[in-house]
Amino acid sequence: IATSAIFIVRFYDRFTPRRIAVVAFTLVAVGLALLSFVVGNNWGTAMVIFGLVMVGLGEGSLLTLLFNVMVTSAPKSLAGDVGALRGVANNLSTALGTAFAGVVAVSLLSMFVMSSIDQSSLPRNLLRQVNLDAVNFVSNDHLDEVMAQTTATPEQVAQAVQINETARLRALRASFLILSALALLAIFPAMGLPDYSFGDEPPEEPAPKPKRRSRKKPA
Repeated sequence: IATSAIFIVRFYDRFTPRRIAVVAFTLVAVGLALLSFVVGNNWGTAMVIFGLVMVGLGEGSLLTLLFNVMVTSAPKSLAGDVGALRGVANNLSTALGTAFAGVVAVSLLSMFVMSSIDQSSLPRNLLRQVNLDAVNFVSNDHLDEVMAQTTATPEQVAQAVQINETARLRALRASFLILSALALLAIFPAMGLPDYSFGDEPPEEPAPKPKRRSRKKPA
């Protein structure tokens, strides 16, 4: 993110803000879609790292681009207010975006876990010993510790771990796909960004042609 945020300014002379924003949102969408297909229990694979790099390049480009568009569009007398507004918008969008992604992921995880439990052979008395009202992303080791405090047999513990691992992976993949779709939808409002390069004057609209007055014919 930091690298793209710094070096994206080198493209301002060759590409318009609208084109840069469209490419950046496309990078984010493709990167998230790629993660939804290649993500697994090992986050160190080459394809996962490549997907994360794509998302980072797109996000960093958008951070710098939108700030510069905001600054250049505002009067110089409001430069200080624009900087403060940019900081508030950046922090607020980061917080809301993280919260939204977390809610989506946890909701999907809870749905997948409950669906898998209903189809499993785990006894009901065992399920009562586990707090299923607060399903969250936990590691297999942590789940082993929780199940060790119940009356579960080793086979039931292994089944619970498998349910958790499968549901966790499905929730992550579905979340990445949803976020990828949202990134694609963001292209439409990005089309409202300026279609001229930084430092250039906006294209002047042609002046309306004067209307000709119709002469009345003499009676």
